[in-house]
Order: sequence, then structure tokens, then C-alpha cells
Amino acid sequence: MARVIGIGGVFFKAHDAEGLRDWYRRVLGLGIEPWGGVAFKPAEASVQPGACTVWSPFPSDTDYFAPSDKPYMVNLMVDDLDAMLARARTHGVEPVKPIMDEPNGRFAHIVDPEGTTIELWQPAHTDAEGYG
Repeated sequence: MARVIGIGGVFFKAHDAEGLRDWYRRVLGLGIEPWGGVAFKPAEASVQPGACTVWSPFPSDTDYFAPSDKPYMVNLMVDDLDAMLARARTHGVEPVKPIMDEPNGRFAHIVDPEGTTIELWQPAHTDAEGYG
């Protein structure tokens, strides 16, 4: 039987795609490939207990993505939230929400140059099936 086995990618339009790639490379350390994106390998996330890919629609009136007015948010798994935020601060990027400690891990929100809320997530060291 055919079934969905995961998220194959996140693709979106940008007003300044090259500038945005550069921001993600500098601020978050993404290894942008010559073709213009990043391929996150499952093996990299698998060493972080509790890591998983989440798909979840939010109500249309949610303010969870604020201050962005976009109808989506990007969540990026990180292995060390404090170090990632320190890196972002060296580039003048401050969290727009305080660090949230949740049963599923630690979260912080930053905003990219195009106004998209980026949720940085350090998964809790739990079984991924415990998410939720």
C-alpha cells in the first residue's frame, strides 16, 4: 500500500533568494550546496534522541508564528540551542520569543530577513513517539 514516509523538502519563494541563502549560511551555519539548498540527512538527526519531523496544521487564527504574518513557520532541529542562539547574536539576530522549555525539547523563535519565523528546536532526549 502506498503511504507517505516523510517530508521530502521545504520549498518557498524568496524576494532575494541569494541573500537569504547567505543569511542562513552565516547566521545558522547551513551548508548551502552549489545547487542552492541543503539536504538534511536522516542519519544526522538520528544521533539526537527525540528528533523527528513533525507535520502539523495550526488554526488560521494562531499567533504562534508571530511576529511573522506568513501562514507558515519553519522549524529547524539543532543540537545545541544555546550555542545556536549565541551564533545568531553575533550576527545581530535576537530571539523574538524567550526560550521555551517543553516536554518535547527547548524552543526559541528568530525571524529571517524575509520575515519568516524560524523555530529552533533542540529535541528532548525522549522517544520520538512521545512527541505531542
